[in-house]
Amino acid sequence: MELKTVAVTLPEGSNVILGQTHFIKTIEDLYEIMVGTSTQVKFGIAFCEASGPCLIRTAGNDDDLLAAAVQNAQAIAAGHSFIILIRDAFPINFLNAIKQCPEVCQIYCATANPLEVVVAESAQGRGILGVIDGFSPKGVEGPAEIQSRQGFLRQIGYKL
Repeated sequence: MELKTVAVTLPEGSNVILGQTHFIKTIEDLYEIMVGTSTQVKFGIAFCEASGPCLIRTAGNDDDLLAAAVQNAQAIAAGHSFIILIRDAFPINFLNAIKQCPEVCQIYCATANPLEVVVAESAQGRGILGVIDGFSPKGVEGPAEIQSRQGFLRQIGYKL
C-alpha cells in the first residue's frame, strides 16, 4: 500500500465539501439537496463510482465548478467519494441535509482553506484516510481575536 496526498484545486471564491457515500443514486440526491436548499448557489458535484463501470458521475449548475469537481475527483480517484464545489453560499447551509442523505456515510471536510486529501492506494484501488484542512494553529486567541471573530459572524449574518 502507498500513502500520498492529493491537493484539491479550489476555484476562486469557492468552498468544497468532501465526503464518502455508497450508491449511484447519490449524485441525483446531492443535486436535489443543493437546489432545494438554495436557489442562488452555484455548484458542481463529482461522485466516484466504486463498482460496475466505475465512472465519475456528475451534476451541477455551473460549468466551471463542475469541471473543477471532475478534475479533483480524477486526482483523488477514491471509490465512493464525492466532492461538491460551491460558490455564492457557505457549506454550513447544506451540511445537515447532506448528512441526512441516506447514501452518505461521512463528511471529511467542508472548507475554503487549502486542502490536501490523504489517500491510500492498494492493488484494488484508492481510499481516503483523511484530510489536511488549512494550516496548523499559530497560538491561542486573545480578547482582540475573540472580538474580531464575533464581529465577523455578525457581519456575515450568522449571529445577531
